Amino acid sequence: MTIKIEQTNSQHLIFCEAIIEEMELSAKVRGTGIAKRSTEYLSKKIIDGNGIIALTEENEWAGFCYIETWSHEKFVANSGLIVAPKFRKHGLARKIKQAIFSLSQSKFPNAKIFGLTTGLAVMKINSELGYEPVTYSELTQDENFWNGCKSCINYEILIAKEKKNCLCTAMLYEPKIALIPNEENHEKSSFSL
Repeated sequence: MTIKIEQTNSQHLIFCEAIIEEMELSAKVRGTGIAKRSTEYLSKKIIDGNGIIALTEENEWAGFCYIETWSHEKFVANSGLIVAPKFRKHGLARKIKQAIFSLSQSKFPNAKIFGLTTGLAVMKINSELGYEPVTYSELTQDENFWNGCKSCINYEILIAKEKKNCLCTAMLYEPKIALIPNEENHEKSSFSL
């Protein structure tokens, strides 16, 4: 089976509800927290080309991830990485994460790229991309970012710890030099499962 990985556009809006639903279901199954995103919020990410989507030849969504910017684009988060259950265990998450990382570098070459995760697989992928574990103080202090955690089941822990730590591991990639945007990094690609 061939999977296409491409930057999002308005044609991908038809997958928005299914992606949000799978994000929630997956978090419940894992017993972990996840910041819930609204349809409007995710739709804007898709339309603005701030996402990467994986699709089958039959136009079935297989995976997704999107970009968020914080602190006047000084920080970028690659958020909402999700792979549909029947496409897991084939390396698709790694391919999506590599594509969203490349897109982030292209669109925001001087930004620090960060993530919060409880998943070991995502931590491994982030490490391969050059992220390093950091304390929460190294992340954006933009209040809107932390407000996004309110729908997480672990939000009370975050608040009790004064936003200094929680159950998620914070990871950060700092660009070494300003990169020249390379559109080829996030053009359509495909691979076989």
